[in-house]
Amino acid sequence: MEALSQKEFVGKDLKLEKVLGENSKFTRYFVKYKSGDLTISGIMNVPKGEGPFPTLVLAHGYIDPAIYTTGRGLAREQKYLAERGYVVLHTDYRNHAESDDDSDNDINFRLGYTEDVVNAALALKNSEFTFVDKDRIGLLGRSMGGGVAFNSMVVKPGVFDAYVAFAPVSSNVVDNYNRWTRMNFDVANEIDKRFGLPDENPEFWQGVSAINYFDKATDPLLILHGTADDTCDIAWSEATAKALQEAGKEVEFIQYKGEGHAFSPRWEDSMKETIRFFETHLKG
Repeated sequence: MEALSQKEFVGKDLKLEKVLGENSKFTRYFVKYKSGDLTISGIMNVPKGEGPFPTLVLAHGYIDPAIYTTGRGLAREQKYLAERGYVVLHTDYRNHAESDDDSDNDINFRLGYTEDVVNAALALKNSEFTFVDKDRIGLLGRSMGGGVAFNSMVVKPGVFDAYVAFAPVSSNVVDNYNRWTRMNFDVANEIDKRFGLPDENPEFWQGVSAINYFDKATDPLLILHGTADDTCDIAWSEATAKALQEAGKEVEFIQYKGEGHAFSPRWEDSMKETIRFFETHLKG
């Protein structure tokens, strides 16, 4: 995290490549932008009417890159937020859809996704699009994308003005490694060779975990998590919220009794809370 925070981030050349669809509320575009040396694809929903509009970058959860298609993963949220007056930039990340590849991304704990999300915000700020309010940019991340949000908070604080994390992974990388990566033997063996395992090199693993750097965070966070989530343990969010509170940071944590990882029965309620939070911190 320290090394990544010291790296120069370059997000630029955001381009509307083509129109994918249009309705009475917004126009949907296929877009590309530069994240460092890589070109990243995604979609952008632009509301109808006079801007500039508050803008949100969306960071999706894990979908196998082999089957992933542009804009997949947060389709409900993209539409809901654009209909309510937000520009929505949904990044595909590197190694997905029409983005460039990064062969070391999995070995490097997918920290490249954090770069792509931060660079999406910078590409928005560096663009000439008058419909983007460059002083009001938030980040919404789901599942794995929630972990990307935690990383972004501590690596480049202030790039985003507010964060929302839906059913996020743990802010402690060891939890995520034990839950998923340990079973991917090729990746786990390479990580072991390069860095050592958590019990062998705890200092390194602490250094790649956002939870140990929450003192650097400057912007408010809302966490939404279901008590019946069998993919991402709600205890992870409890630990994240506690660590932020102990660091004196602004965090809200809303638990939904009986709700699973996909947020089905309470999704509308959770989106109303999301709008409330962004209205307060981006429009207030």
